Amino acid sequence: MSRQDPKPPTPPYTAATAARKVRLAENAWNGRDPDKVALAYTPDSEWRNRAEFIRGREQIVHFLQRKWRKELDYRLIKEAWAFTANRIAVRFAYEWHDDTNNWFRSHGNENWEFDDAGLMRRRIASINDMPISEAERLYHWPLGPRPEGHPGLGELGL
Repeated sequence: MSRQDPKPPTPPYTAATAARKVRLAENAWNGRDPDKVALAYTPDSEWRNRAEFIRGREQIVHFLQRKWRKELDYRLIKEAWAFTANRIAVRFAYEWHDDTNNWFRSHGNENWEFDDAGLMRRRIASINDMPISEAERLYHWPLGPRPEGHPGLGELGL
């Protein structure tokens, strides 16, 4: 995908198109395909993820491969928090376990900036991990995109 190939919805965003963009991103990340996810970003996209700085699609792919080798049974819910013409603020929470079956819920916020074609050129993420018991899990859908109608963050009290 070249920089000019559109990735709808494209800026300027409205409440509806920002919410749609966030849900499409959530679905892609829940699919856990690093190569596919990376195509939503500009070739020179810049990230800050926790304390890690990532630049470009190749580094994004390597980061996501490493992430999903560690964060097993990953399930994510994202929610649009605010938006402007080409920026969207997102809050999210995801559940996962490590290779010794210790469960976590990771909460965070992201700031996204898009080019005119709707590709994300900047992603700034702040994330905190909270250990949870398996009984405290709230995300029980089969691996893959969250089913339509499944409660979102607000409805789950997150």
